[in-house]
Amino acid sequence: MMPENQNKSSSGVPDMSRIALVDDDRNILTSVSMTLEAEGYEVETYNDGQAALDAFNKRLPDMAVLDIKMP
Repeated sequence: MMPENQNKSSSGVPDMSRIALVDDDRNILTSVSMTLEAEGYEVETYNDGQAALDAFNKRLPDMAVLDIKMP
């Protein structure tokens, strides 16, 4: 649940809207990212943990959704 004083963009999505998806299954990345993008979120996808960590060292996402069973 979002705090009531959270800033929102004109689309109603919180300003904090950059989401990273990390999964080795391309179908999951595609379906989840399409759903989130349709809701107005900026989504970045990574197919392995190292690629995600490298990107996070440059710029942290507002939220990350991780597959817990990746090789």
